[in-house]
Amino acid sequence: MSNGEYRHVWRIVFRNFINSFRPRQITGNNMGKDYIGNIYYEIPADPSLGKRKPTRWYDPPKGQDFQDPIPAEWEAWLRMRRMEPPTEEEIAKNVALAKLKKENAAKIEAQRLADGGSLPSRPERGAQSFPTYSEYTTGDPEDYPHRKT
Repeated sequence: MSNGEYRHVWRIVFRNFINSFRPRQITGNNMGKDYIGNIYYEIPADPSLGKRKPTRWYDPPKGQDFQDPIPAEWEAWLRMRRMEPPTEEEIAKNVALAKLKKENAAKIEAQRLADGGSLPSRPERGAQSFPTYSEYTTGDPEDYPHRKT
């Protein structure tokens, strides 16, 4: 390699290093908004430039800073499990279904408490937290005092 080509490579490296400090303006296509207020964006794939997959991200509403979990439909889209973003009808249907499940769970819980039920008890922990059967034990039961028969 001659001296001129060597200097040219270092000039490119230096220019790329300086350009790495400049802020990049990333603009994507606005793909939708969910009921929490997150806005979803996508930069489509461009195989001619060597970009095989699209880039997807979301911006939470002001003051939220990624605190709320995102809806499952949008998470599947962000993680490339689905190609198309969810539609408004699909989101509304899933929100209505979740609301119905919460109402039904509250009704079942109220019915259980009205019938005299109490809070579910926690199972025992340790060696006696699982059943033992005499027909499956080997040896004399007196050899295993910690087991229930």
